[in-house]
Formats: sequence, structure tokens, C-alpha cells
Amino acid sequence: MPPTRVIIDTDPGIDDALALILAFASPELSVEAITTVAGNVTVAQATRNACLLLELVDPRPRPPIASGATRPMTRPLRTAESYHGGDGLGELSRFRTEGGEPRYPEPQQRLAVQSAPALMAELISAAPGEIVLICIGPLTNLAMAIQAAPTEMAKVKGIVVMGGAIQAPGNITPGAEFNLYTDPEAAKLVFTSGLPITLVPLDVTQRVLLRAELIEAIVQHIGSCTTQFVRDTTERLFGVEQARAGCAAIPLHDPLAVGVVIDPSLVTRRPFYVEMETGEGPAQGMTIADRRQIKDEWKQPPNLQVCTEVDAGRFIALFLERICRLPA
Repeated sequence: MPPTRVIIDTDPGIDDALALILAFASPELSVEAITTVAGNVTVAQATRNACLLLELVDPRPRPPIASGATRPMTRPLRTAESYHGGDGLGELSRFRTEGGEPRYPEPQQRLAVQSAPALMAELISAAPGEIVLICIGPLTNLAMAIQAAPTEMAKVKGIVVMGGAIQAPGNITPGAEFNLYTDPEAAKLVFTSGLPITLVPLDVTQRVLLRAELIEAIVQHIGSCTTQFVRDTTERLFGVEQARAGCAAIPLHDPLAVGVVIDPSLVTRRPFYVEMETGEGPAQGMTIADRRQIKDEWKQPPNLQVCTEVDAGRFIALFLERICRLPA
């Protein structure tokens, strides 16, 4: 089978960076473009981080990178540097070579001339029914693309969204997950678009945990530029999680969204009607799924396929095997 053609919309972010590494290390995927959005960091920083990742992995040919929305559709931007570090990648500037040079110099990648929403629509329209859009940040770019080019975006093969929490607690408020909380208006527009969407919520992503000792073992045995980067960018986060939860393990939220496209059998999906709460107050940004045990004709028809179960062990094994594949 030919690889699945994908566009990855992202706000790197440590787990976003790990998701990009997984995508480039997986022959099942062909990354056609990377689009960036404000979320974990500003869009300028997200774009810089995506460029750094491309220089590190050095895929051939290199996909274009397009910069997108600088802020949510109607709200101010609230970033997550307190979790991901000031640069979004765990403060990589602190790492130096033996000669004292930065281990990760400033990237030189040129950007696409189109905006992220325009590039999405252009590529999807040019390949009807062939491209899967993997969204691992706030949904601002996708919502803007749907608004500006609905006919073109209707040609998408599928959309995989990392976001939301159905039964699991939120990770930014008790009820909301960060990506969708950041721009709930965009998520509402996307969920009501009628496009084929798979939601990868915290219910499954919080079950796939990457442990610090696994990364240490891989770095010692493999020692490639990629595995060194994984160790460097996750080091701070392992410390944060150790202090917060008493365990040096991080959930692979965004990599699992990529994994769902690599191997759909990793997850179990159920159709749900899901609404976004856009009002102010404690429910802001919640994903509300209709899970009532009543007749289907009494409910709204499902608008999302929601991942409810995951083979966590098999996914972690896949992730570790793939990051060891990339050349030194």
C-alpha cells in the first residue's frame, strides 16, 4: 500500500515535536506539509520549532512549512511555556557541544508563501480524498480554512484531532483539555462542519506514558542525534511530572494522534455527538459527548468518531522502535 498522505497542524510543544519525529520515522506516512498555529507557544516560536525539527530529521524531500493563526479566533492567546519551557522545547539553548557551540543552532528553513489555512486547502483540493489532516494544536487554522474554502476542505480524506476529554478529567481546567480550551470557538466550528473527524482525547492519550528510564536506555544504546534530542527536550518535562505526580513519565498526547493514522487498530472508536462549550465559566472548553442510553432517534446523529480505548503497550513499543530508526 502507498503511504497515507498527511498534513500535520501543530504548535510545538514537546509532545508535538515527538509526534513529528514519529511521523517522519514511519513509512506508513508521507508528510506533505507542516502548518503551525499559536497554542503551546506563539506561532512565531511554533514555526521556529517546526523548522528546527525538520533540520534535525532532514527528510527528503522536505515538506513545506506554513505559518498560521497568531491567536485564537475571538480570545487572547494563553500559552503553556510554564509546562513546555520558554522555547516550547524544554529550554534547548542550555545544551552545548564540546566546543561550546549551541547543540541546536537556529534553523534556516524557508517558509511557504501561503498561510497555513491556504496551504491546507490548496493541498487537499489538489488531491481529493487522499490527504489526512492531523491536528495536534488548537483548531484555529482548520476553522479558518473551513470558513475560507469549504468546498476545498470537503475533499479531505479525514481529520484526526488530538483534543478534548470525554470522561477523563481535563488538563487545563477540571473539565477541559488544553488544545480545545485554547480556542473553543474554532473547535465548535470544526465539530459542526460535517467533515469526517476522529477525536483522540485525554481518555486515551493519558494512558500512553513515556518513562524517563526508557529514553535513557535508548540514548545509551543508540546515541543518534534524534534520540539525543528526545532526551534533551523531555528532560525538563520529566522533572515537572516527577514533582507533580511523583513519577518521571509523560503522556504522549500528540504522538498518539499520529499513531492512530499509522495503525488504526491501536484504538477503539465509538461514534458520539460531541458539542463544545464556548461560554465563560468553569465549563469553558469542555467537550460534551451525548453518552445517554436512549433511542438513537432521540439524539443528534454522531458528528465524531471518538477514541475510547488504546493498546498502550503496543503504541509505546511502536514509538520507541520508530525513534530508533532515524539516522544519526
